[in-house]
Amino acid sequence: MTFFCIGARCQKVAVKTNLLYDATATINAGVEFGLSPQWTFEMSGNYNNWTMSHDRKWKHWLIQPEARYWFCNRFIGHFVGFHAHGGKYNVGNLDNGISFWGTDLSKLSDSRYQGWFVGAGVAYGYSWVLSRHWNLEFELGIGYAYSRFDRYPCATCGERLDEGDHHYFGPTKAAVNLIYAF
Repeated sequence: MTFFCIGARCQKVAVKTNLLYDATATINAGVEFGLSPQWTFEMSGNYNNWTMSHDRKWKHWLIQPEARYWFCNRFIGHFVGFHAHGGKYNVGNLDNGISFWGTDLSKLSDSRYQGWFVGAGVAYGYSWVLSRHWNLEFELGIGYAYSRFDRYPCATCGERLDEGDHHYFGPTKAAVNLIYAF
């Protein structure tokens, strides 16, 4: 255990960007604060307001606070996180056949959904020290989300067809974070 703790530094604050969100043109940023030698608090936010070609929409904003317990020292090695999440979305005209864990995303091919969501989950991650200030972090989380939505017939139509809610259980966080620690 001592071998894995060697090289830990006393960073107190880290700023980060999720490279997975960057790859989808989603603006994102996070900040993480050290609370104790093994606990940190992270707050991340994401925003995508773009309409893609052929009137495809994947617009959303999301906030995701997370408390983390580090098995060795903060900002290095293994950790578990406990996160909450909430946001709004406007998604539609996305031709696909994806269906998993009770969620049928193929419905996004023929309709547009607009609504909000809240939920919580747990995550596991690992942070590699690249240099004195730079880290690379991987994280995967699973949890629950409750969503209320309105359904519309197409990406640009304005007349609501119906409304409803959805209970989701599955992946709630995926991150490859590039981190600068102070």
